[in-house]
Amino acid sequence: MRRTGVVVGHAVLAMTLVAGLASACTSSPAGQIPADQTVGGSLERQYADVVNKVLPSVAEIQSPTGTGSGVVFDSDGHIVTNAHVVGRETRFNVRLSTGTEQLPATLVSSYPPDDLAVIKIEGGPNLRPARFGRSADLRPGDIVMAMGSPLGLEASVTEGIVSAVGRTVPEPPSENSPGTVLRQAIQTSAPINPGNSGGALVDLNGQVVGIPTLAATLPQLGGTAPGIGFALPSDLVTDLATQIVANGRVVNSRRASLGASVQTVTDPEGKPVGVGIVAVQPGGPAATAGLRPGDVITAIGGNPVTDVITLQAVLAEHVPGDTVQVTVLRNGATVTVPVVLGQQPAT
Repeated sequence: MRRTGVVVGHAVLAMTLVAGLASACTSSPAGQIPADQTVGGSLERQYADVVNKVLPSVAEIQSPTGTGSGVVFDSDGHIVTNAHVVGRETRFNVRLSTGTEQLPATLVSSYPPDDLAVIKIEGGPNLRPARFGRSADLRPGDIVMAMGSPLGLEASVTEGIVSAVGRTVPEPPSENSPGTVLRQAIQTSAPINPGNSGGALVDLNGQVVGIPTLAATLPQLGGTAPGIGFALPSDLVTDLATQIVANGRVVNSRRASLGASVQTVTDPEGKPVGVGIVAVQPGGPAATAGLRPGDVITAIGGNPVTDVITLQAVLAEHVPGDTVQVTVLRNGATVTVPVVLGQQPAT
């Protein structure tokens, strides 16, 4: 799934509450464990504790173009969500999982390259910020829970495991998103359904470790692939959200860039065969390396590049300052040059 492009553009999360959570909350006095408690029951109670701890920090976000989810970032009213949830809108209604009141909110900033946005509630009740953990500490097999408002069903919860970490995942364009490539994404088996974009992926310590964003699709079946979803890692989320809260925008993208405007090149049959350089940034990485308009990029570091999405996927696996070998077609000849990658401009 690293570069297939077979993912939908909207985050989708859990639809139903984990079976037995309500009964686990009330089956015995607080702090007491029944003598006949089983291992499974103990885990059930742990699920319930996490739900009770985190759900007050999860919100439903409504706009004229749709519904998504968000997570309370701080006590000042900042809510983190996906850029494709906010789309081009600037005003929203937010409903916390613990109440029914619609709270007005406005956009602070959106950063589509990493599909992240921050909105801010205007007044309202005391908020309970979520506790964000370190996604770098996640391991495949860790149990996680997904919380949000799929299909408008607020305060919904599902569970699964971390299937993989560090995925590079193409996000196709949609009505509310230009499309991008997600970096260092968390793959999870927790069910994801439309409307849960921007919600919380939580570990059993009650820490938010990711923001669910995508579900994989099966083109041959015309639907989502069960048990394959992707979330933005919390380390990236907290970095970008902190920048937005402090500066009103992202000021340091930490994303690698060639410093060139490009477009996909196709053969006579319409098959993509490379990425043509349309223009280079004066003094930027491509210009400094001698790349020029008219060159067609066919590989970077030995990885084939057939279109703009695959180019973005390769760059997403690097950081500014990395040196990569860029292979281009120039006047019928193949040329390979080293390029020191720059940083994608922040917005």
